[in-house]
Parts: sequence; C-alpha cells; structure tokens
Amino acid sequence: MLNKTRGRPRGNPDTRARIAAAARDLFREHGYPGTTVRAVAAAAGVDPALISYHFGSKQGLFSQSLNLLCVDPSALDQALRGDQAGLADRLLDSVTGLWDAGVPAENRMAVQDDETMRALRDYLDGELRLRIAEFLGGPDATERATAAVGVLGGLIFTRYLNPIRSIDALSPADVRRVFGPALRAVLHARPRRP
Repeated sequence: MLNKTRGRPRGNPDTRARIAAAARDLFREHGYPGTTVRAVAAAAGVDPALISYHFGSKQGLFSQSLNLLCVDPSALDQALRGDQAGLADRLLDSVTGLWDAGVPAENRMAVQDDETMRALRDYLDGELRLRIAEFLGGPDATERATAAVGVLGGLIFTRYLNPIRSIDALSPADVRRVFGPALRAVLHARPRRP
C-alpha cells in the first residue's frame, strides 16, 4: 500500500531497507539514467518523498543502495561550490574522504558483478560528468569533465575496486599530490584552436 503521508515515516522501520532493495534491483536492471525516483518509490510501495527523506537524492539512493559510494553526495555538492582553482583537490578529497574511511567488501565485489559495474559506469558517465561540466561551463566543459571522470574513475578502480598495490599504498595526501596535477590539467585545459 502506498504511504500517502509526507515527512518522517511512522511504524515501519524497514522502509529504508525496502527502498534500497528496490533501487538496487532497478539500478542493476536499467542502469543509472534508466532508473527514476518514481519507479523506485513505486517498486518499494512508498511515496517518492521518502526517498528524499532517507537518501537525499537519486545520487544518494544510487550510492547507498549499491554500497558504491564512489563520491559522497554531500561532499560532491561541497566540491562543486567554490572556485575552479581548488576543484581538483576538492574532488579528490570527496573520493578519498569517503572511500578511505572504510571500503565495504561489497565495493570490491562490484567488479565481479556486470550489472553493478554498468550502473557505476552510468553514474560516472552521466551524473558525475554532467555535474562537473555544468560547474566548469564553457564550450569545452563536457570534454574536460569527461577527462576528469576518467581520472577519478581510474583512481576509484585502481585504489578501491581492484587495487594496484602502489596506488593502494598512497596516503590521502599522496593521492592528492600524485593525482592532483593530472586532474587539474584536464579540468583547466585550454580550449583547442581549430
């Protein structure tokens, strides 16, 4: 039965888990762009407002339902505020701050699950890339955002999902020092002349 009341749910403590389970199935089946908040709410039998209440946004729902917190939604929001000069460090901090706090075993298992990896790729190529491009602005923003997602996705894969020893051994400060120049270079690339 659909819960028509807004706000904090009463008497049903498993609502969050039910929403997460429905979202996990839909994200795996339809990918990130093909899954809507309304579809998840319908599958879970809840009002769409409960998704905002429990997860904050579609991005938060995606991250938490698949246990793939590739970028903490609130940290990403913070990273996309402020000056462009500090964007690379803020993006790296939003990735390492979350993942270095403790990588759930599910994240490392994600590389063995095609549907989960497809959903992660969809998120990186869709939501993350579009938000970075929007922040950058300008005629080459999409190209720069695509390159930035390549650097961040490479970091996530080689440090957390399928670690390469030398990258896994870096401290968060070293991650910023080693990956920062590459990320700054792609974020602040000069437009190419025709």
